[in-house]
Amino acid sequence: MSGTPETHDVFVPSYASYNWIGGPADFGLTTNDVTGGDSTTENLNKWFQSGDSAYIIVASAMVLVMVPGLGFLYSGLARRKSALSLMWACMVAGSVITFQWYFWGFSLTFSGTGTSGFIGDLKHFGLMGVLGAPAVETPLVSTLLYSFYQMQFCAVTAAIIAGAVAERGRLLPFTIWIFLWATLVYNPIACWVWNPNGWAYKFGVMDYAGGGPVEIGSGMSALAYSMVLGKRQEKMMLNFRPHNVSFILLGTVFLWFGWLGFNGGSAFGANLRATMACWNSNLTATFAAFTWVLLDYRLARKWSMVGWCSGTISGLVAATPASGFVTPWGSVVLGMITGIVCNFSTKIKYWIRIDDSMDVFAEHGIAGMVGLLLNAFFGADYIIGLDGVNTGIINGGWLNHNWKQLYIQIAYIVACTAYAFTVSAILAYIVNYIPGLHLRASEEAELLGMDDDQLGEFAYDYVEVRRDYLAWTPASKDQHGVDPDMPQDQRHGIAEHATMLKKDEVSSNSDGSNGGHGMPTQGDRHGVAAEDQEKTHRVEHGTQ
Repeated sequence: MSGTPETHDVFVPSYASYNWIGGPADFGLTTNDVTGGDSTTENLNKWFQSGDSAYIIVASAMVLVMVPGLGFLYSGLARRKSALSLMWACMVAGSVITFQWYFWGFSLTFSGTGTSGFIGDLKHFGLMGVLGAPAVETPLVSTLLYSFYQMQFCAVTAAIIAGAVAERGRLLPFTIWIFLWATLVYNPIACWVWNPNGWAYKFGVMDYAGGGPVEIGSGMSALAYSMVLGKRQEKMMLNFRPHNVSFILLGTVFLWFGWLGFNGGSAFGANLRATMACWNSNLTATFAAFTWVLLDYRLARKWSMVGWCSGTISGLVAATPASGFVTPWGSVVLGMITGIVCNFSTKIKYWIRIDDSMDVFAEHGIAGMVGLLLNAFFGADYIIGLDGVNTGIINGGWLNHNWKQLYIQIAYIVACTAYAFTVSAILAYIVNYIPGLHLRASEEAELLGMDDDQLGEFAYDYVEVRRDYLAWTPASKDQHGVDPDMPQDQRHGIAEHATMLKKDEVSSNSDGSNGGHGMPTQGDRHGVAAEDQEKTHRVEHGTQ
């Protein structure tokens, strides 16, 4: 029909809404290179697509949800008497990082003028000069939005490490340590790989959303902190099981939801690479979960909800550095390999005798290494270019015959692992020797529970009435008496627990009665104190 354009004409770039490669505007036209323009005379929003900005704001909120998700996960994995303390540790870790990131964390990580290749400078101290200029890593969003989004990454990493304090760590020293850790561990490693001036960035490392700073950083740092903190009392670990599997599932679902913002948002725009990252994240998580559950089934011949959650989390961790680089079929392979490797890696803590209570090393550190390593094999240039910015710029891995990518990835893994563990351990030792900041709670506090010892609040209302099931008094005919005639070591429902709680062997007096039991404080400390006071009163007045 005359005058009608050919069918292919509608695909000519002049008809497209996003027909260029790179950022959405020519930033060479900005009136202020530092801030991206003068907001008093011009609209700084003009440099960015509103859809990209809206997506990253939502992705930031999704990542923030991961912090309470970790709180629920760790709470469910621990015992009832320390459930709330782990939630508190996760939430406060996020609060500390918000201040640290605003104070100097962002500048130390992403300032464009710090050229050491190791860490940035204080150009953006207190968010100075952070407005409408494009972010150093991407032209798709502003530095202001990029700084907010990246702050959530650091907060989640700190919350992951919070699992190291489980059931025996004091909370105040941990909050001090986490500030120092963010400054000397997270900020440098993130600068290495995400700041264009970083040595790993220049070296060509492929780390999409944080296999180094987030996953290896959290896994190795938690392992180091656990090492300095010491193991939980083994006599208190008899028949230990997670106290609330429902919380574990709830936390895992929160994490999965947030991870789609974590990995999807790391494309820094509402584009095809973000969509591919979400697809890859789900594929890796699903196949890792299948693999983990089957491995557990071969031992117990029962299906495990905790196993499904553990596999899902390890898969999402492996997808963190890989989801924006690898092909979908590569994600399937990555998921299965991760499920196998991380499942068996949970045994490493027994070999090295470090009480990594929440398996942060196995599920984050090891999984992050696996994801980074497999980038070298399954990374593809056509996946990387889906964001419209890196089209033709970054080569893939072995799929693109880029053979050297393997040793680049290995060198980066080794550097992150050694640095994170060493510096985290040194910082933990330093904090531990500061008067009043010793990391470890007392044995009595561990028996009582961190909720009572550190918080004075409890995850469950009945815990305050019956603090510890080990201290329940069995029913007797003297149940309503002022001082039931029952030896202290028999006030337990399970005989093994009574024996476990003795510090010394029971001695016998000449009259055949039991002597000093050496029992530690247990149960309701106020109730124990009142009982001791009543006994002293009776002795003084000759009524006993």
